[in-house]
Amino acid sequence: MGQPVVHFEVIGNEPEKLRSFYGGLFDWEFDTSGPVSAAVSEAGNYGFVDRYTTDDGTGIRGGVGGGDDYTSHVLFYVGVPDVEAALRAAERLGGKRVLGPDKNPGTDLVIGHFTDPEGNLIGVAGVA
Repeated sequence: MGQPVVHFEVIGNEPEKLRSFYGGLFDWEFDTSGPVSAAVSEAGNYGFVDRYTTDDGTGIRGGVGGGDDYTSHVLFYVGVPDVEAALRAAERLGGKRVLGPDKNPGTDLVIGHFTDPEGNLIGVAGVA
């Protein structure tokens, strides 16, 4: 069985405006009190979206954040047992490491980013 998508992100220069947009569009609520890596978003400016589920219980968590110095992008994270190993495998297969492994402050969460051979940004997430 393959690795699951475990998280998504929408990052931009005006995260409050993005949260207002996605909140209005999808009725999402955001919690900006959680810690987030400075490589991902400005502190206090990343709003976690709780897991909204369908009738069958499916759905993933996500977040909307960023700030003035962050490049706008949409990203999904795949859960992996070892972030460093996944980044090395991505490089071996023709991808390029962009970030990580990077540990989220105050948690055991470790993330990494890479681009695939077409330049698409993908995230991997695991625990330390």
